[in-house]
Amino acid sequence: MTAIVSVNHLSKHFRDLKAVDDLSFSVNEGDIYGFLGQNGAGKSTTIRMLLTLIEPTDGDIEIMGMNLKTHRKEILRNVGAVIEKPDLYKYLTAQENLSLFAKISGVKVPSHKIKEQLELVGLIDRADSKIKTFSQGMKQRLGIAVALIHDPKLIILDEPVNGLDPQGIADIRNLILQLSRSMGKTVIVSSHLLNEIEIIANRVLIIDRGKKIQEGTATELFDPVNTLVELIVADVASTWEKLQQTPWNNNLYAKEGDTILLRMHRNDIPSLFKTLSSIDVQVYSLSPRHSLEDYFLSITTQNRHVETFAN
Repeated sequence: MTAIVSVNHLSKHFRDLKAVDDLSFSVNEGDIYGFLGQNGAGKSTTIRMLLTLIEPTDGDIEIMGMNLKTHRKEILRNVGAVIEKPDLYKYLTAQENLSLFAKISGVKVPSHKIKEQLELVGLIDRADSKIKTFSQGMKQRLGIAVALIHDPKLIILDEPVNGLDPQGIADIRNLILQLSRSMGKTVIVSSHLLNEIEIIANRVLIIDRGKKIQEGTATELFDPVNTLVELIVADVASTWEKLQQTPWNNNLYAKEGDTILLRMHRNDIPSLFKTLSSIDVQVYSLSPRHSLEDYFLSITTQNRHVETFAN
């Protein structure tokens, strides 16, 4: 895979605060790259360094094989970004905003191309409406259209669904997937909403307190040996007692209301089904509960415990 972004030993200090601390990662061409961390973890600071909005204290950034320090203009011509809420001219229409931002970018965009961009983000019916009449979700979609107006190879979105209702979140999610699958764009998405990243990203970087905790695909990040399985049954007490008399006794983890939790290898789930059937347990549902959120919380909590112990 070709790396479109390579970050090496990147740091940013604000006096005594290490906002980003010796961070290294790479984004491959065609990725939807999820950039995860709690608020204050250093995500936005890193993105601002990628966009040359702030200067690193230390480290190097290469984008499309070029050093960002020495090829800034050339690189940024191929990068589009939306940083939190997009800056739009609220008394201009959607079409006028796109035309204006195209001129600012130095790109000649014919009117039919502008309409195609509005069609892409689902705003063609509001092309002549002023931005002051738009919902926040519509503004976010128009912001993405602005980021795409010069046809960049790399799109960077910082918390693109902040403050949106469920429909707005779904719209942005589907648009990001379309950018990757239909248009072949590489997309970096920064967020603290783990379930959204889990749905769209093929690779994930998790940072905490400015440091890289983990990087990789979901398959690489999740340990199948420690899958947490949620078993909802009619009679928890009876089922727990029956399972204690089987080899699954070693996998029993906890009881929560009408739910039993077991830890096991993901490949052993079919065998558990057979056992439950043989011991006459009435099962309402059985499903793995090991998600990106579980993994994220476990490693960030572990990281903080380690730091506390070390201090």
